Amino acid sequence: MLKAYKFRLYPTKPQQEYFVKTFGCVRFVYNKMLEERIRLYEDSKLNPHTKQKLPTPAKYKPEFPFLKEVDSLSLANAQMDLNKAYHNFFRDQSVGFPKFKSKHNDRDSYTTNNLKGSIRIEDRKVKLPKIGFVKLKQHRPFDGVIKSATVSMTKTRKFFISILVDQAEAQWVPAKNKVGIDLGLEHFAILTNDERVSEKVDNPRFLRKSEEKIKKAQRALSRKKIGSKNREKARVILAKKRPLQFAKQISGELFTYVLPKF
Repeated sequence: MLKAYKFRLYPTKPQQEYFVKTFGCVRFVYNKMLEERIRLYEDSKLNPHTKQKLPTPAKYKPEFPFLKEVDSLSLANAQMDLNKAYHNFFRDQSVGFPKFKSKHNDRDSYTTNNLKGSIRIEDRKVKLPKIGFVKLKQHRPFDGVIKSATVSMTKTRKFFISILVDQAEAQWVPAKNKVGIDLGLEHFAILTNDERVSEKVDNPRFLRKSEEKIKKAQRALSRKKIGSKNREKARVILAKKRPLQFAKQISGELFTYVLPKF
């Protein structure tokens, strides 16, 4: 059974720069391969009997040497993602044709594979290919063989790692207590136990409380020059003001509260 475990990473400044560079290289290779595959498709209409060789990440390394500075497996996984996108499109065209990745709109991430222990956890650090050990917060242990790892970065420049583990399927154990969670508008949630006793969790109303702060941050962002470091700083500040950040926080607190109690 494959199961993913997500942990927070605390990389050093050079490690952060490496991650950002890898995100960019993965996006660059994905877009280059997609561009060439579109061109090959157009050429095949003119010469249908000509054999076409699909591009690979290795093809671009002589022309773009900076691709050699990142993990080669991350580029290979970008190729696999593109192949999967094409397969999904031809299987069901309603999913849409593969799109070019954007630096500003798409999720920053890359995936690498575990080869002979190239990914492992030691002393509250995770070892990754090409970069070495990175500090992480492992809030829960796991058993099994690590298959791959996906490093990602949020809009607020927080880094996470999702580790895919091949482990034995856990035996199902019936729960002793049950709780029903009803999400609402007046209250954030209403918890009801086996004895039909309800407990209300107040709605923190993040949106109303943060509206003015968001408007102020948006005005500050609009005044910054496009492409400048100050604009990037303002963008991060705005992202931290978003209600989604607080919603994730209270959801985690609710889970921590409910789990031991019920």
